[in-house]
Amino acid sequence: MNDTISFTLNGKLVTLETDAERLLLWVLRTDLELTGTKYGCGAGLCGSCTVVVDGVAVRSCVTRLGGVEGKKVTTIEGLARDGELHPLQRAFHELGGFQCGYCTPGMLMNAYGLLLENPTATRDEIVQGMENNLCRCSAYTRIIEAIEMASEQMGGRHE
Repeated sequence: MNDTISFTLNGKLVTLETDAERLLLWVLRTDLELTGTKYGCGAGLCGSCTVVVDGVAVRSCVTRLGGVEGKKVTTIEGLARDGELHPLQRAFHELGGFQCGYCTPGMLMNAYGLLLENPTATRDEIVQGMENNLCRCSAYTRIIEAIEMASEQMGGRHE
C-alpha cells in the first residue's frame, strides 16, 4: 500500500506516492534522481549518505521516508544557492578537502549540519563532530581545515 509523503526538498515541496517505510537514500537517488547522496555501508556508520533534515545531519541509508514527512531536507544538490557554491564547498575545493570525492557530499552535509548546530565550533568540536564520517583517501586534515575556513568566512551565519 502506498502512502502520500510530502516534504520540502532543497527548498521545493515534494509529494510522493510510495511506501513510507522506504529508505530516504533510495528515494532520493532513484525516484528523485538526486545522485549526489552516496551509498556507503548501508548501516549508518560511514556517513556517505548524510543529508540534513530540519537542520540536523542524518544518515539517509537508515532514515525511513515517513520520518521526513512535513520536514525540510537538504541534500548536497541544495547546498549551493543561486549558482553560488556554499562557503563549505568553496573551502573544500580551495584546500583540497577531497581526493576521490566519494565521501565528499556526506562530509559536506555533515559539516553543514555541525555548523548549523554550532556556528562557532572549535577545531576540537569539528574533529569530534566529523569523527563518524569516513574517508578512505585520508583527507581528514584538509577536511578539518576547510570546515574551519568556511566557519570563519561565514562569521557564524550558516543558512
